[in-house]
Amino acid sequence: MALLAWKRTVRGPTDQASTFEALALPLLPALYNTSSWLTRNPNDAEDLVQEALLKALRGFSSFEPGSNFKAWIFRILRNSYLNSRAGIAAQRTVSLDERLEADSAYPEEVIEMTTPETNFMRLSDRAAVQTAMEGLSPTLLEVILLCDVEEMKYKEIALVLDVPIGTVMSRIARARAALRLQLAGNAALNRETRA
Repeated sequence: MALLAWKRTVRGPTDQASTFEALALPLLPALYNTSSWLTRNPNDAEDLVQEALLKALRGFSSFEPGSNFKAWIFRILRNSYLNSRAGIAAQRTVSLDERLEADSAYPEEVIEMTTPETNFMRLSDRAAVQTAMEGLSPTLLEVILLCDVEEMKYKEIALVLDVPIGTVMSRIARARAALRLQLAGNAALNRETRA
């Protein structure tokens, strides 16, 4: 039985929804991770991801096939966050402690041996990094999340944040320096506590 010509060429909303689903589903964990860092509340993070996905699905007809879907949907997530009450309050917050020492050094060697002691140290290091990240300003936190956690390229981050690439590179450098400074301070405090 042959299909009528008009039935073969009609593309319905189901095709668009399935295409959106195929593109969006693999990004759900990354979207949730980023939104949980931004909102710092699991329930708000879920709401933010849901809101961003709904906005993205509604606007999917304006998405240009072949362009960067990940950057597009992360930009929607960021804009949804900034338009929320938490996002507006975070944008008003200004860090007074953004002057960093350029010569601060932090050793970045990693021990590859797996023992109970090294596992404990990794867990405490992970907690220290998380605490240090929570101390970053929202502008530095979002750029470090997109770069180092979500592994986006500078160009993609610039698209998501709507800033020049130079600004992205500058913010990443400041965020990493702030993390190094915070982690070095925690390490010194831990040495003093043990002594």
